[in-house]
Amino acid sequence: MIDRRRVLQALAGLFFAGLGTTGYAAGWEPEQLRVTRYGLTPRGWPARRRLRLAVISDLHIGGFHVPLARVAGIVTQANALKPDLTLLLGDFVASRERRASDPPMQAWAGELARLQAKDGVYAVLGNHDWWHDRPTQTARSGPTQVGAALAANGIAVLENRAMKLDTAAGPLWLAGLGDQIAFLQRVQGLPHGVDDLAGTLAQIDDDGAPVIMMAHEPDAFVRMPPRIALTLSGHTHGGQVRLFGWAPVVPSRYGQRYAYGHIRERDGRDLIVSGGIGTSILPVRLGMPPEIVMVELG
Repeated sequence: MIDRRRVLQALAGLFFAGLGTTGYAAGWEPEQLRVTRYGLTPRGWPARRRLRLAVISDLHIGGFHVPLARVAGIVTQANALKPDLTLLLGDFVASRERRASDPPMQAWAGELARLQAKDGVYAVLGNHDWWHDRPTQTARSGPTQVGAALAANGIAVLENRAMKLDTAAGPLWLAGLGDQIAFLQRVQGLPHGVDDLAGTLAQIDDDGAPVIMMAHEPDAFVRMPPRIALTLSGHTHGGQVRLFGWAPVVPSRYGQRYAYGHIRERDGRDLIVSGGIGTSILPVRLGMPPEIVMVELG
């Protein structure tokens, strides 16, 4: 005979465990900030040349866990890593329609302008930077308000653009791909995004200098040629909820394949996907705390 008291105790335990998990995922983990480090030597990387990259993605400023004051703390922690390059991978704004109470763009862009890196700070835009910009959605073209705010504060936005840098590791090409899903409404015969990979690659000379590609969504990685030493992406938030290395929901056509972390394809191409900082849709993180990614090349 089943002991009713024991059943009720078990149900109560499950209930309170659920409350505890929900409280942790909504109130504790999203407020944390870790540094996730990767060390690798991509194919074609010059021997004995080292480069340190600080990567920040998916801030979603104005969202539940990222007020303006938190941006200042993130900048301070990134600067403490003393990177050669700081790369911002898009989705600067909250994943919803803008509100009057959101931090002004010039205010948070001014905070990001305090980022310090020997060889510069560069950015690409994400889908939410486009989706919640009504003029760009109507015109199906930029410029975006987010891009303008970053540029006004001295942060170069690379949209389908490649530029050659003289870095601590020698000559380097840094490229940024336009967002691949920039437009919320699909229109037959018109592109869904503003990405132009062929046009971006055409700007890169065949001079042997390595190439780092920034692409907000990792799905573009399947199209990256061997010329690209490393692709850096965000967008997925690592699934935002991640259990034993597996995420129930990943916003990618390739599912778990490009969900998170360092991926090296069989042909030797390298991709690193950041878990990001903020949250999207639901204000929770579980098993996937916010992170600044530190990549040490060479």
